[in-house]
Amino acid sequence: MTPQNHVFLPFTKPSIDEATIAAVGDVLRSGWITTGPKCTEFEKILSEYFGGRPVRCFSNGTATMEVALRVAGIGRGDEVITTPISWVSTSNVILGVGAKPVFVDVDPLTRNLDLNLVEAAITPQTKAIMPVYLSGLPVDIDRLYQIAHQHHLRVIEDAAQALGSMWRGDPIGSSRNIPSDLVSFSFQANKNVTTIEGGCLVMSTEAEAILAQKLRLQGVTRTGLDHIEVDVLGGKSNLTDINAVIGIHQIQQLPHFNNQRKELAKHYFKCFEKTNLVKGGLELPIPDFINSNWHMFQVVLPIEKLKRLGMSRSTIMQKLKDMNIGTGVHYPLITQFKLYKDLGYLPAHTPIAQRIGESILTLPLFPLMSNNDVERVVLGLETALLEV
Repeated sequence: MTPQNHVFLPFTKPSIDEATIAAVGDVLRSGWITTGPKCTEFEKILSEYFGGRPVRCFSNGTATMEVALRVAGIGRGDEVITTPISWVSTSNVILGVGAKPVFVDVDPLTRNLDLNLVEAAITPQTKAIMPVYLSGLPVDIDRLYQIAHQHHLRVIEDAAQALGSMWRGDPIGSSRNIPSDLVSFSFQANKNVTTIEGGCLVMSTEAEAILAQKLRLQGVTRTGLDHIEVDVLGGKSNLTDINAVIGIHQIQQLPHFNNQRKELAKHYFKCFEKTNLVKGGLELPIPDFINSNWHMFQVVLPIEKLKRLGMSRSTIMQKLKDMNIGTGVHYPLITQFKLYKDLGYLPAHTPIAQRIGESILTLPLFPLMSNNDVERVVLGLETALLEV
């Protein structure tokens, strides 16, 4: 069978079973389709998962981060240290509350915020650190909080991709053995657990949770049958019961989903060992099968070799697409976007991130894949890079 005859393999695909579909139908028939009992149930399940910490759900994982900033009291004139390798929402929400993103370069191996560089970026205006756990791989959380506590900073963990990732044997976001502040998760369609669109914010106190709940729905507090009070400016980012019931069914399958991802990732490494791609300059992710949930499997292409041959990442992506293999880019360098250039940010200030943003490539990885699919992807990438 030629590569062109293969069924298209996307870089990700959600696993939605018939029980979930039936549960959505039940919610639709119930007549209560916006935020209601299913959202409350989902929040309770998540709270138990995170060791009893307060949790509130939102319509997306961008709102969770913006609300986290507001809960932390961050606003105009403040600075937040973060990474330039993330979806642009990470820094957009910082701008959205009137604060300034301060971009620190990434570690070339983990591709996460380089904690060795963070302290040098702290100023009197710094109020928080916002790390991103790329592909579900956490930073050194103990060291992160050591830095934060030493400098009296809040931590807002952008754990959008890290549901089910671990640190010291407990889930990211848990308070059992992990120093933890505000932790934001996404349930967008490509995440390990999806509600189609959605997210949740894990907090430390009930007071923070009450404020977050106000901020997600116009600042409203309801008491009794007819009394409404508004004492804070809120927005509109509540999660519907339709989305929540999907999450309820998905979270039950998280251990299976993540185990499948890990096994597929292990097979990727075995397959790459049989090639000369790494010797040729291809960079693989860190083979962490303890902490990472393997949300994505990403390689870094030998971009300089590609350029010398008049090729680019898009050339490789097109070659793979011609073989019916889908890929993605997660993520372009944030400071290369016009919005950020116009604000005075320079890509060259974070050279490692600049190179990774130009050359990172997301390969297919999702629970419905087989080992044969992995082998097909590695063979396809080997064929696409044959000239390099």
